[in-house]
Amino acid sequence: MSQNILSPFTLPSGAVLSNRIAKAALTERLAKSNHLPNELHQRLYRHWASHGASLLLTGNILVDKRYLESTGNIVIQHDTEKEAFRRWVGDVVSYDIHFWAQLSHAGRQSNRFASWRPVSASDVQLEKMMLFGKPIPLTESGIEEVIARFVHAARFSKEVGFTGVQFHAAHGYLISQFLSPRTNKRQDQWGGSIENRARILLEIVVRTRKLLGSSFPISVKLNSADFLRGGFDVEDATYVILELEKRGIDLLEISGGTYERSAMMGVGMKESTRSREAYFLDFAKQLRSKSEIALMVTGGFRTLSVCNEALNQDELDVIGFGRPFLQDDHFPQGFIDGTLDRVIEPKINILDSNNADAAEAGYYDIQLDRLAHGLPLATHISGLRSALRIPLHELKRGIRNRFMR
Repeated sequence: MSQNILSPFTLPSGAVLSNRIAKAALTERLAKSNHLPNELHQRLYRHWASHGASLLLTGNILVDKRYLESTGNIVIQHDTEKEAFRRWVGDVVSYDIHFWAQLSHAGRQSNRFASWRPVSASDVQLEKMMLFGKPIPLTESGIEEVIARFVHAARFSKEVGFTGVQFHAAHGYLISQFLSPRTNKRQDQWGGSIENRARILLEIVVRTRKLLGSSFPISVKLNSADFLRGGFDVEDATYVILELEKRGIDLLEISGGTYERSAMMGVGMKESTRSREAYFLDFAKQLRSKSEIALMVTGGFRTLSVCNEALNQDELDVIGFGRPFLQDDHFPQGFIDGTLDRVIEPKINILDSNNADAAEAGYYDIQLDRLAHGLPLATHISGLRSALRIPLHELKRGIRNRFMR
């Protein structure tokens, strides 16, 4: 049966997506020192909800405020109040679309402005602009606490009205740190073989499914690979995906890369790879011959015809878009009504290529902040301003948060 971007899709849980367009997670960095959603989140997501996607995923919602990915993260803990979440979620689901909470733990990717001594699977430090401290390896009880935090956050998400959850096991965050032999040097039941390295993720999924039932959508975001020597590779990813399929997740989102290798943004890729779109579609094609798991692929899709061809060839089920939501004020409505064929990427000029990923991340953070304040997207932002955006933001928020505790 022919499929295109407007075709509905039924998840294993029975939930129905009205089309194949999903807004993938984009870190908002908009929370204040209480780490709750606020009027900026509400305005931003009302904007996105009104433009045609069937599924919106939040940015990183952290499960432990001691170890933040950003000082502006939303956090869910055992003492978190629910009313602000209910207002935020209620705004979005009133558009009759799905709104899923992406749940995450930064691990060693908690920067120095948020945590001087982060935790991880092992004590392998992230060497990037001196922004990250040397992590403390989690104890057995610490790992159990992390699992419990994820499960609690999933239950909390359902209680406040989110229509599903996604566990972030990609991009070098804590679960990804356990999955990768490059960052997991443990010799116990949580390290060594891929069976052991995947244990934390599989435990989180199993316990959440048992608690929340079969009709509540559960998703996982996973790297196809880290693109780092000695890291999480395609064979590892295939094993984990087959195990996730056995445990009945509803949607697997495929991405790739870490802070060290930002493949999720196309940074460091050959121009030929970037230009052909859909960075991780080759892996998705390989996976189709081994698994029937529902697939969402995020990264590189920019042209409507490419999206429709991939769907028509049954190479994936849902297309995830991140930056296009910050490149066109009305995306994806143009794809839906046929007035837009391709999203045009901006040129971000930066003299030092080592800071290219920082400049890209900062550029899009500025755009997101503009939408949250009700402003149109800006087309001309300098590479230097973009590169400095996030470090300065984290410094300012970090100082403020410490004095307001």
